Amino acid sequence: MKLHHALLAAVAVGAVTAPNAQAAEKKHARHHHVPAAKESGLKSEVEELKAQVAALREEIRAEHSTAAATQTQVATLQSQTSTVAQTASTAEQTATTAAAKADTAVAKADAVQVAETNTDKKVGALAWAGDTKVGGTVFFNYSNINQQSNGVKQATNGTGINLKRLYITIDHKFSDIWSANITTDVSNAIGETTNSNYTSANSSSYSEIGKGFYIKKAYLQAKLDPSLIIRAGSSDTAWVPYMEGIYGHRYIENELLDEYKLGTSADWGVSALGDLAGGLISYQVGVVNGAGYRSVQVTNSVDIDGRLSAQYKGFFAAVGGYSGKLGKDFYGTTIDHTATRIDGAAGYKSDLFTVGAEYVSSRNFNSVTSLNQDRDRGLSAFANFNITPKWQVFGRYDWIRQTDITTSTGVENAVRNAYFNFGLQWEVAKLVDLSLVYKRAQATNFNNPTGTIAWQEGAGTIGGTINGTYDEVGLFGLIKF
Repeated sequence: MKLHHALLAAVAVGAVTAPNAQAAEKKHARHHHVPAAKESGLKSEVEELKAQVAALREEIRAEHSTAAATQTQVATLQSQTSTVAQTASTAEQTATTAAAKADTAVAKADAVQVAETNTDKKVGALAWAGDTKVGGTVFFNYSNINQQSNGVKQATNGTGINLKRLYITIDHKFSDIWSANITTDVSNAIGETTNSNYTSANSSSYSEIGKGFYIKKAYLQAKLDPSLIIRAGSSDTAWVPYMEGIYGHRYIENELLDEYKLGTSADWGVSALGDLAGGLISYQVGVVNGAGYRSVQVTNSVDIDGRLSAQYKGFFAAVGGYSGKLGKDFYGTTIDHTATRIDGAAGYKSDLFTVGAEYVSSRNFNSVTSLNQDRDRGLSAFANFNITPKWQVFGRYDWIRQTDITTSTGVENAVRNAYFNFGLQWEVAKLVDLSLVYKRAQATNFNNPTGTIAWQEGAGTIGGTINGTYDEVGLFGLIKF
């Protein structure tokens, strides 16, 4: 490159000086008369030098162009190198950030796993709680009682408060098929205070204190289908709970069979129940102990209890029956009769009002181990009307006749009992009802030495020809939770 520059300079000098020399030669020739041949040779040299200069200039331009292209390539490569470096730096930073996030995620996952493990350990023992329901039902009243026998006031008269029932219920669902129920029954700790006032430790019934706690229901259930449910243990009987659901005022008075001791609401045994035809028809049939849920017996035979019912657009009807020894068929005990019972009910129930009637006819419920016989016929009619969503008026009327037949003489002794109640119910809150109620019963005993004044509260045994009355007025309450 330097050589080319030197040559170019020399040629340039020559090219510049050549015209001057030529002019000088001409002047000299004019003065000295230079020959023409010599002048022509000088011109040739000058032209040759110009050609060389032009060639060198083109070569220099080519070299400059190549150098510029090389510099451009170098700059491009430098720019690309810088971009690649920046990209690599960014990728490295991204990788570092991702690794940090991954470490954080792993740490969080480990923490969650530890927390879940700890939670499982803490909750594992109570995992059943989500499938378990606990509830309760309380019947209570504050009332005044006036009971008379042939116009004479009885010792049970007066005013007081009574906790008649306290049920605690535990329902647990093991699966869609299997479940279990335990229901406790707590009656007044000193017995039926409206029957007798056990005020002294010398009282024959004073020992009942502390014995008011029972297992009412304890059964295992298999719901194979809505049309077939199997229960084993102490569970609802076929008739009484069904009628309690229709009547709707169990906290004020027992339904007909339960009130007059011709049936019980629960018993030990095995039963099958279900709904048919989309719920239009329901049934229940069971083999039961017969002595009721408060008395578990081992006997030579079992009793049969059943019901078939139907409902359509509010109308309902049901028939039922019972046959057995009532838990008295022990080894070595003489059984004289089988207790039998036929039940019937019909009516209409809607959100506005309910009207219905229940009928019972039974034999030998008091004579299973007696040569004598007895029979009962009873009717209960009830109705209620919802004045507003929270206020309801209601009423009920019962009539029953119990006849004892002395087999040896054929003499019949009968007790008749007429009972009614009416009242006003207020729904204080959801599942809390309070009612102002008046009750009256009048019993007529035709020479029955063991007859009762009024079944509702079991006035006790009084001999002779008796006309007994029972009046009660007060506040009756129901609490569910």
